[in-house]
Amino acid sequence: MVGMGGFIGAIIIGGLAGWVASMIMKTDGSMGILMNIVVGVVGAILGNLVLPLLGVSGTTGFSIWSFVVALIGALILLFVVKLFSGRRDTAA
Repeated sequence: MVGMGGFIGAIIIGGLAGWVASMIMKTDGSMGILMNIVVGVVGAILGNLVLPLLGVSGTTGFSIWSFVVALIGALILLFVVKLFSGRRDTAA
C-alpha cells in the first residue's frame, strides 16, 4: 500500500508530467489542473507498462526518472487521444 507521502508525490509528479506533456502536445489550453494530474498519473502507469517492453526499467520511487517515465507515458496518452479525437478547433 502506498503511504500518504507516496500518494502526494504521485500527484505532484503526475501533475507536472501532465502539464509539460499537454504543453508539448499543444493541448494545455483545453485542460485544467485536474486533467493534467489525471493525464500525468495515467501516463506514469502507461509508461511503467510500456518501457519494460522496450527493455527500459520502470520507476520505483520519487525521482527525476519517475518524472521522465510519467512524461513519456503522458505524451503517448495525449498522442493517442488526439489521434482518435481529431482536431476540434473552433473559430471564435
